[in-house]
Amino acid sequence: MESKYFTYTRLYSDSAGESRFEDVKIGLTDQGPVGYLSSKFGVKDIQFRLNEPDYDWDFHNAPSRQFIILLDGDIEITTSLGETRKFSGGDILLAEDTTGKGHRTRNIRQQVRRSVFIRLPGESP
Repeated sequence: MESKYFTYTRLYSDSAGESRFEDVKIGLTDQGPVGYLSSKFGVKDIQFRLNEPDYDWDFHNAPSRQFIILLDGDIEITTSLGETRKFSGGDILLAEDTTGKGHRTRNIRQQVRRSVFIRLPGESP
């Protein structure tokens, strides 16, 4: 039987404070008629966000450990080491670089962008 999984990108700070990307797969198990499900994640809260078309934020840290689910639009995130990745509607990012040198974010297309932040329990600055 084929393995089922969900993929997201983790953005974190290494021991030297450099921000890095990591691709993470979450295994899913067959739950019958409701589909394939992952294990549950404990969450702290959820917040909805709308960014104006000219959104561009220079190097900064994530305010807390949080999943960011892009609903639409296209962004580009650059790590402190210069690696750049593009994220579009439907992509999921786990932002955990709450310390260190941070990352840069910018809208690729000049349009309003919507996203959902799901904060996780744990350390926040």
